[in-house]
Amino acid sequence: MIDMKLIRTETESVKERLAGRGVAAEKIDAIVDLDVKRREQLVTVEELKAKRNQVSDEIGLKKRAKEDATDVIAQMQAVSAEIKKLDEAVAKIDTDLLDLQLHLPNLPNPSIPVGPDEASNHEERTWGDVPAFAFQPKAHYEIGEALGILDWERGAKVAGARFVYYVGQGARLERAVYNFMLDEHQKEGYKEMITPYMVKDAAMFGTGQYPKFMDDAYRVGTDEAMTLIPTAEVPLTNYFREEVIDADKLPYSVTAISPSFRQEAGSAGRDTRGLIRMHQFNKVEMVKFTKPEQSYAALEEMTANAENILQKLNLPYHVITLSTGDMGFSAAKTYDLEVWMPEQNIYREISSVSNTESFQARRARIQYRDDAGKLQFIHTLNGSGLAVGRTVAAILENYQNEDGTVTIPEVLRSYFGADKIVPEDTI
Repeated sequence: MIDMKLIRTETESVKERLAGRGVAAEKIDAIVDLDVKRREQLVTVEELKAKRNQVSDEIGLKKRAKEDATDVIAQMQAVSAEIKKLDEAVAKIDTDLLDLQLHLPNLPNPSIPVGPDEASNHEERTWGDVPAFAFQPKAHYEIGEALGILDWERGAKVAGARFVYYVGQGARLERAVYNFMLDEHQKEGYKEMITPYMVKDAAMFGTGQYPKFMDDAYRVGTDEAMTLIPTAEVPLTNYFREEVIDADKLPYSVTAISPSFRQEAGSAGRDTRGLIRMHQFNKVEMVKFTKPEQSYAALEEMTANAENILQKLNLPYHVITLSTGDMGFSAAKTYDLEVWMPEQNIYREISSVSNTESFQARRARIQYRDDAGKLQFIHTLNGSGLAVGRTVAAILENYQNEDGTVTIPEVLRSYFGADKIVPEDTI
């Protein structure tokens, strides 16, 4: 959530910066107008409360003097009724104002490219050599089906489209990938967690998924609404919800492997085959809590942590800075890592690393005390380290052999227990 004081005092700057994210200036004007109305009514309420106190004192004096206080009491009752009416009006304004603020995306960092979509993204660097095959490379889903390690037919039978069974060596490969990732992140100073896989609505509001992206979520429960997590970013970030973190512990880094559940409501017809866009997938998440002055150095560090995984797996990739129009709702700046997928002959997203600055912390009320003892909102960062299913897909495509087998990347062999995936007997 954007600081209301900033919207109030730097209105034109906020309009200009959010214009690159598709936010109409009229939305900012509506917020400012409501804020002005709210503050005016608060002044009136305070004046009426002062008048009520004065009248109350007059009633006390009249009663002690045994004088008739009927008129004064009636006056106080009228003032009290007006105060109640104005308090209700202010509460309604507060609700409307909060709703408008919650639908505003984060202010983009001035360093990122301005543009309406992914065409405006900027490539920062590439790494690795794109593999040259002496045969026509196959798609990962064709490889997985032929080897008997990925079963979409039974996944669809049991759960519907965009669900899959990992079978035998497929399950071992998935497990090898995320165990390797977690071990690497622990070496880099991240504390590993196992989080809840369902969260309350307040947690989804805290990280910015609600209210804007409620249609993309899997909501469960009747007595108390709960949501299956779309990413471990939600429970990890909300770990310190409504807390004051000891400044000496910042920056603080955590990581977790978790399933992610997404309805993908806005992606009909896209990536209908394979592991790229699933309703349920595993992801290793990295989250950092920092002081404001630490957060952009932390963003570079987290991006390097994700790159480290790809480099050790020897998977070619590039890093791009997302434009204002392509960036996620809560982010102030985002780097995407896109891995090379030979069958499609393009790079595809495998990690997104974002600095949300104080946007999430303000919504979740996560603070620390600065050197002067004053409460300040921390900065939060999150990133995939990596999306596990997409990593499996990239391994299958980049390490495929002409005979249908798949070579296991060297760093995974101790986790996987073999150096190749070979055809597996089906049930």
